[in-house]
Amino acid sequence: MATEDKSKTDSIIANLMGYIDTRIDLVKLDLQTKLKSVFVSTVHGVLLGLVALMVLLFLNVFIAMLLNDLLDSRYWGFGIVTLFYLILLVILLVGLDKKVFQGMADKAFRNTIYKTDESNQTI
Repeated sequence: MATEDKSKTDSIIANLMGYIDTRIDLVKLDLQTKLKSVFVSTVHGVLLGLVALMVLLFLNVFIAMLLNDLLDSRYWGFGIVTLFYLILLVILLVGLDKKVFQGMADKAFRNTIYKTDESNQTI
């Protein structure tokens, strides 16, 4: 009987160790998947931002040169475009509060931790 109990105990311990190893592997796989997703999103976002910056830059130069041509000047178009961005900067510095951006961040990242916890509980 003692050997039977020992063999059951050994079997339970082996099953428990297998379960723990499987859980560790699942956590590693989940972490690897999330890291890959973050990496791809980051590279995609940086490339989109770079292209958007180049489009904005060349569009502003185009508008400034168009205004120069319309005003028959060499510099007034660039001055008008610069003034536009200066006014926009003042509005952003004085007029907008950080709470607006905090609300946007709250909506974007709402319950992301709890959603991942719910998906782990179904395993």
